[in-house]
Amino acid sequence: MPPCCSPTTSAVTAAAASPGASRSGGLLRRSRPAPAAVEIASYLGLELGKITIKRFADGEIYVQLQESVRGCDVFLVQPSCPPANENLMELLIMIDACRRASAKNITAVIPYFGYARADRKSQGRESIAAKLVANMITEAGANRVLVCDLHSSQAMGYFDIPVDHVYGQPVILDYLASKTICSDDLVVVSPDVGGVARARAFAKKLSDAPLAIVDKRRQGHNVAEVMNLIGDVRGKVAVMMDDMIDTAGTISKGAELLHQEGAREV
Repeated sequence: MPPCCSPTTSAVTAAAASPGASRSGGLLRRSRPAPAAVEIASYLGLELGKITIKRFADGEIYVQLQESVRGCDVFLVQPSCPPANENLMELLIMIDACRRASAKNITAVIPYFGYARADRKSQGRESIAAKLVANMITEAGANRVLVCDLHSSQAMGYFDIPVDHVYGQPVILDYLASKTICSDDLVVVSPDVGGVARARAFAKKLSDAPLAIVDKRRQGHNVAEVMNLIGDVRGKVAVMMDDMIDTAGTISKGAELLHQEGAREV
């Protein structure tokens, strides 16, 4: 390795038997494995292996797989959360490394899909970055993508490869059930008008719980000002449903409003 490279913590890779295949499948994750990656490997009975990820002095990323993936079904677990650009670039280079190492299939598992909010042009001369990122992942060599709770479901159509879109709703429903909260005490709250359909679908799974909407006006990027509440939350346990928490401005101000309007718990 050239001396100008400075090593980061190593990434991880895991192999497990694949039914009916002569080669094993592989679960790969970049440096500092997230709890989700560790839990996936544990659930599937996989052992985590290694990918070497280093940085050149100028910030360029170097990736080398530390075990063979030839003929394997490879799963790369890599959210594009902050630092979004670094993590996205690592994912693209890891996909390319797997493709050039003759992996049979490459699935990019992206729990948080960065740039998903840029899924349309709301003003002139804007980029549709979600489509650009989808193209980059496909061109890098991914055969399939798995994402969680996209900012908007139509973003799946930006990929020219199969996409599995999974939701975190069942986990939240199980949690609420474990709290033994009576459905009559619940109200599902959408933090903005755009999330009403999502909140309504969630409310139906909670014995058709009532719905409330926070009406807010944005003053600029990453800034949200809560204006008023549509619906009744007095004496209720308010469950706020949002697709993305960035600065938490929307959720925090929404929670303040709900308490002001008499919600028992948020």
